[in-house]
Amino acid sequence: MTITKNLGMLPLAIYLLLVGLSGAFGFNVGQLSIVVPLLAIAAGVLILIGK
Repeated sequence: MTITKNLGMLPLAIYLLLVGLSGAFGFNVGQLSIVVPLLAIAAGVLILIGK
């Protein structure tokens, strides 16, 4: 298994996993809820600039 060379895809994958877990299993990140939007912003910026 290789990790993608596109740096924007890694935070996107983590974001999608967190959103999927919270939706499917009621997984709550509690105080870390700021992490989800920050991952989305980071992934979007990195994908847009092509990293």
